[in-house]
Formats: sequence, C-alpha cells, structure tokens
Amino acid sequence: MAKEFKHKIKIYYEDTDSGGIVYYANYLKYLERARTEAISSLGLSNTELFEKYKALIFVKSCDIKYFKPIKLEDEIEVRTKVISTTFTSFTMTQSILKDKEITTQATVRLVSVNHKGKPIKIPTVLKKLIII
Repeated sequence: MAKEFKHKIKIYYEDTDSGGIVYYANYLKYLERARTEAISSLGLSNTELFEKYKALIFVKSCDIKYFKPIKLEDEIEVRTKVISTTFTSFTMTQSILKDKEITTQATVRLVSVNHKGKPIKIPTVLKKLIII
C-alpha cells in the first residue's frame, strides 16, 4: 500500500473570487503544492530530481471533481497518494478536505521526462520512496 501524504493550507483573500469562494483554477495550485511537499517530505526536491537524476516530473493529465466550495479563511488539507506506476509515469489521487469532508477529488497522472520533454524511467530513488 502506498503512503498517504498530507498538506495543510489556509485560504486567503487572494485565492477567492468576489463572493469569497475559491476560484476553480486555484485548486490546481493547491494540488501542485501538495505534490511538491510530498516529494520534499521524502527528502527530495524537484530541483534535485533534475540536477542529480536528470528527471523532471510533468503533469500529463488531471481529472478533477468539485463537490463543495471552499471559502475565504477555510483551512483545508490536501491528501496525496500514489495509486499506480509504470516505467515512466505514476498516477496519484488527491483529495481536498475541509473539516474532514472531501470537497474536491482529483486523479493526476505524472510522467518523468528529460530536459527535452521525452519520457524517461522514473528515478529509482523516487519510485522506491513513493511506493510501499
């Protein structure tokens, strides 16, 4: 079973529309931050993955569903979990929760690429850390 990563975020005025509701595109930013923090919690960074292992991690696809709005000053938690891997890619589920209730659910497929954008093998160091 893969490890679940958790990242907390507070919603600020800059995240919302004039009605105090989080603008839909900002959810993608929260998911990205949570993925970056998940990698960081493993003792890695995106910079290190590129400089040491010559790998960049790109989003190939994202399927997102919105169930309930998130509002100004809400505190949310993004939960991230790898659900499958291939030679060059991995798929994650990401849930955004407010008060332990899922407000948003996403399935994100990521691919490991070189500096030219060509798919490459996921660095072994990352694959070992994201899959338990």
